[in-house]
Amino acid sequence: MPAYKYLDPADIRRLKNYEFGAKSMVEGYLSGRHRSRQRGSSIEFHEFRQYVQGDDPAKVDWRVFARNDKLFLRTFEQETNLECHIFLDCSASMAFPENSSRLSKIEYASFFAASLAWWVTSKNDRVSLTLFDDGIRKFIPPGSTRTHLHDLLTILENNRAGSGTSITETLQRAQPLLKRKGTLVILSDFYDDPVTLFKSLNPYLHRGFKLHLFHLLDPSEINLEDRGLSRFVDMESAETLTAHPNSIRQAWNDEILQHTRALRSLAASRHADYTLCSTTDSYFTLFDRLRTH
Repeated sequence: MPAYKYLDPADIRRLKNYEFGAKSMVEGYLSGRHRSRQRGSSIEFHEFRQYVQGDDPAKVDWRVFARNDKLFLRTFEQETNLECHIFLDCSASMAFPENSSRLSKIEYASFFAASLAWWVTSKNDRVSLTLFDDGIRKFIPPGSTRTHLHDLLTILENNRAGSGTSITETLQRAQPLLKRKGTLVILSDFYDDPVTLFKSLNPYLHRGFKLHLFHLLDPSEINLEDRGLSRFVDMESAETLTAHPNSIRQAWNDEILQHTRALRSLAASRHADYTLCSTTDSYFTLFDRLRTH
């Protein structure tokens, strides 16, 4: 496999040993284990389904195509119905911190997204990628081939943080693009109204999607750094505030705590998984979260 910015060979070696637990065996979850019904040494045919962009052309039944000029795939009991849909926030705030030795939030998210995409396709399951800021910037439909993974990793590598953010707008526009239910993984700093966010998530929950919300924040956003008089700039609105961190730390901490509590409470009430993640933690902690929830 060629070298990719966000896919470390050491991570691949580690991921090869990852398995997901019993909770993940349900349709639409990240299982990595495939059910099969065997008769002797053969695998039992299940049904035809129509080809969609990103499917492996090798699985097309060309005899069916010759009869009706439509592409269909033969599916077997060995195959799961897993589709993993990754939504990656590319708004301007995700570029924080700039000019730092630490990973920015968008870099951290990209490393995890690349590793997750590799893991899903290594199990012959399908992964999609949606890049968004104030709307959908790029949508890569579900696929499982090496070419599909290459395209996805290349797009991640060339991606840059953009403008403002509207997760709500993105989720509303993405609904018709996701044809089949699966696991929905959202990587964002979630600078959005929690109530509005979960209203836009309700249709996915009603369709049976499994939701994982990974709330990515730099440590200095969770706890303001102790430093002198500073100029704070909103990366999306360009509004500025000059203040001493000590004078606003308590108000900031209270606001962050209230925001995360609202997200966690709404997620729990809808049986969605919510995790607050520091970008200095290993992104393998996110895999551990997927494995246990």
